[in-house]
Amino acid sequence: MLIDKFLLQAAGQIGKHLTKHLLKTGKHIVTAITRPDSTSSLPDGVKIIRVDYSGDDDAPLVDALRGQQALVITMAVTAPPDTVAKLIRAAAKAKVNYILPNYYGPDAANDPLCNDMFLAQRRDAIIAEVTSLGVSAYILVVCNFWYEFSLGGGPNRYGFDFTNNSLVLFDGGNLPINTTTFAQCGRAVAALLSLKELPDDENDKSPTLAQFKNSNAYVSSFRLTQNDMFESVKRVTGTTAKDWSITHESAKERWEEGKGRLVKGDFSAFVKTLYSRVFFPGTVDGDYESSRGLDNAALGLPVEDLDEATREAVRVGRNKEVHH
Repeated sequence: MLIDKFLLQAAGQIGKHLTKHLLKTGKHIVTAITRPDSTSSLPDGVKIIRVDYSGDDDAPLVDALRGQQALVITMAVTAPPDTVAKLIRAAAKAKVNYILPNYYGPDAANDPLCNDMFLAQRRDAIIAEVTSLGVSAYILVVCNFWYEFSLGGGPNRYGFDFTNNSLVLFDGGNLPINTTTFAQCGRAVAALLSLKELPDDENDKSPTLAQFKNSNAYVSSFRLTQNDMFESVKRVTGTTAKDWSITHESAKERWEEGKGRLVKGDFSAFVKTLYSRVFFPGTVDGDYESSRGLDNAALGLPVEDLDEATREAVRVGRNKEVHH
């Protein structure tokens, strides 16, 4: 069955991967909404609707969303909160069945973690907006941090600096966390939206989209410690430990220091604070595979090649493609 889907910012960082894999299924019509003055190039096969949704008139946005089964929001978490709320309200007016908000992050069911990462307020606002309208259902994609982006994104993320061959190990670097590649996120969303809506009958136990309704989908590429990452990095770069400058820090102290700066209005500490929190020793906060299980099998996601993903991360890091 050919189903209309609606995808926002199909040319963005995660958006292009979602678009690629939705198109790859051959099951979906993917429509991207862009601002009238956008110059982003979009892949072949994507329908484009240009809408100015900055004003108060949401009629053009509602018209664009009418007839769509799902709204996938991929704008950055730094986007104005009222923009996301505006999209959700328009989706309700258009009677869109499902909304995948721009969450793509840590375990959304872990309240202490989301509070400590300053994500709870945004998460709660999205859920409240969707549920209060009573039309659409939400699905939050829990993927933790993107692997290539985070490994190549400088020492404030996974501790690696590929420009200077340096590594900061948090509490020895032996705490496992889940981490997901861009491609796996794309495959996960495409697989989710390709599921049938409901079981065929009471004996049908195969996965359905409805089972994820107003809930979380847990996906992952790898469950790794920093030391696991380092082993892969050494294989990929042909280096040994002696080629690296290695320092040690406490994840909790990093988080406390970053939080103190954030409270004072220094938002440059946000990334450091965000990442340090999942590495708290003795916790499984970043390892939702152990605490919640994964939906990888239900979504038919493949086992990926770690070194291949690391190779891409090294390239990203050396080319300084991530703002530190």
